[in-house]
Amino acid sequence: MKLAVVGDCLLDVDVVGTAERLCPDAPAPVLDVSDEHVRPGGAGLAAALAARDGLDVVLVGAVADDADGHRLRAALTGVPSVLGPTSTATPVKTRLRCGGHSIARVDRGGGPGAPRVTDEMLDAVRSADLVLVSDYGRGLARDERLRGVLADVPVVWDPHPRGPEPVPGARLVTPNAAEAAGFSGHADAEDAAAALRGRWRARAVVVTRGADGALLHGGGTPVTVPAPRVAVADPCGAGDRFAVTAAARLMAGAPLDEAVASAVTAAADFLARGGAAGFAARATVPRARVGGTGPSSGVSAVDAVRARGGVVVATGGCFDLLHAGHVRTLRAARSLGDCLVVCLNSDSSVRRLKGPDRPVTLEQDRVEVLRALDCVDDVLVFGEDTPERLLAELRPDVWVKGGDYTADSLPEADLVRGWGGRTVVVPYHRGRSTTEMLSRRG
Repeated sequence: MKLAVVGDCLLDVDVVGTAERLCPDAPAPVLDVSDEHVRPGGAGLAAALAARDGLDVVLVGAVADDADGHRLRAALTGVPSVLGPTSTATPVKTRLRCGGHSIARVDRGGGPGAPRVTDEMLDAVRSADLVLVSDYGRGLARDERLRGVLADVPVVWDPHPRGPEPVPGARLVTPNAAEAAGFSGHADAEDAAAALRGRWRARAVVVTRGADGALLHGGGTPVTVPAPRVAVADPCGAGDRFAVTAAARLMAGAPLDEAVASAVTAAADFLARGGAAGFAARATVPRARVGGTGPSSGVSAVDAVRARGGVVVATGGCFDLLHAGHVRTLRAARSLGDCLVVCLNSDSSVRRLKGPDRPVTLEQDRVEVLRALDCVDDVLVFGEDTPERLLAELRPDVWVKGGDYTADSLPEADLVRGWGGRTVVVPYHRGRSTTEMLSRRG
């Protein structure tokens, strides 16, 4: 299943440093710069998140042929893209950050001009099973040829106050509370969702409400979806994370309420990990719950364990139908160190490994079930067939596998040994496997 992310691409730059003094000529902080992080923004961030999730995704947008446009293209490396031209200078948002917070933002680019939609861009949209329109009010979503194509494919539309209305018949439209109030004139989320669903002729409207979760209106009784409580230092990117997850779950066949519930959880988890500021082109170390650290404190479990000289353990697998064999393996793995991170195959990865009828349990549900276990401190999802890329980022002290292996026969053993880690095989519990459970059921 292919997801097309269509919309306006921006370049986001975080200039990070410390601020311990004021300017001599004004009461303004002096930022002593220590690092700079460049990442795609707007539709580019949404597509990069989808690619990180292991989805078959293509970004459809327009990028200027200027220096910032070249930096944006470089930041999109690894994200399949069909990028047309635009006469508008590349929009750049530069945030000055200190202590995990933004102290100022400098914007440049944008302005007069318009993106040009090419035939190749339209073909990419037509070939998608579902389209996420990530509108940042820069003009792409106004193109009449593009809107004509969008009218014929399933669409999730993430609107912008400066953008056009969604195409009629959108499967789901995802305004935040302020946008919904501005579009509808109703401060109450339920009234706003009902009014907008009728006005836009959308199949459903979900109003995202930050810490209060989301309100879904699909024509019947509105559904309120609460959000997990997390400390939020920077909400940037949460809407993109929400929209990508909702689109992916709908594309996989999930009902609307389940897709929205997964999206709320994913957005909260994204914010707990630092939001867009924590985003990088490669997978990053997770935020987890260990010894009082975790999302509420913004301290990574891995960092906390290593700071006190502890042992980081990781294991991996599909964990499709969680059974006693899985639980025994996970408990055994956790007993070997001070925190356990599970590297989980994405839905697309499971399909390639196990066949078109798997997984039985979709990715977000597998993540939720694993995280509910006391022996699991966090879960990272990878889209490849094997976890080597993720392992190279996480660099666990111990890598654990359960099954009929020897430590040296595992393909990851040499990789783990490269940073001084070791590979451990824990007992395999015969008769307890997802495949055997499904065969008995048949």
